[in-house]
Amino acid sequence: MREIKGAVFDADGTLFDSMGLWDRAGEVYLRRKGIRPGEDTKEQLETMTMEESAEYFRSSYGIRLERDEIIDEFNRMIYDCYEKVIRIKPGVLQVLEDLKSRNVRMCIATSTDRPLIEAALKNNGIDGYFTGLLTCTEAGAGKRNPRIYELAMGILGTKKEETLVFEDAYFAAETAKKSGFTVAVIRDFYSEKDREKLLKLADIYLESWEEWGKNR
Repeated sequence: MREIKGAVFDADGTLFDSMGLWDRAGEVYLRRKGIRPGEDTKEQLETMTMEESAEYFRSSYGIRLERDEIIDEFNRMIYDCYEKVIRIKPGVLQVLEDLKSRNVRMCIATSTDRPLIEAALKNNGIDGYFTGLLTCTEAGAGKRNPRIYELAMGILGTKKEETLVFEDAYFAAETAKKSGFTVAVIRDFYSEKDREKLLKLADIYLESWEEWGKNR
């Protein structure tokens, strides 16, 4: 760890305890409109685009709004949650303070839209720790491609061997690892199905952020 000069953090499931929001967002949207979701609503929505989800709400639940109006409402609901509800995981602040005290430069690489993450960072008072923020949309590729990590490394001005990537999802951690980064995995409920693979892959595996001190 003494050789690490830069750290790239995923956001959802890593810094923020936010994966549950995405897992049940459709159900939350319906309940906010006074509609009781069906037992299969979550499964129905899992593979749908936003446009398909909006049509599903219209056809299956009788929401009398145009597709774009539903999408706008849904996006405002998500933003409201990131701005007011989403919290950092326990122990995150202490890790950020530790890295800052050792002059480790930090940035965020996320699949989530920039305004959402910026709102959550500000709401949790941790926006000042990060040199930059990069989204997959801005990078032009998802996290099955190492481009976002390499661009984030450029923001930090560090070499690959000096850069630690923090992730919770197996596919993203695998991408960073195969690209040559040192990878730290933080345990998250929504990645439990890949726990054994993550344990084998990770250079550092944290059951919680409170374990960080053991790996310094």
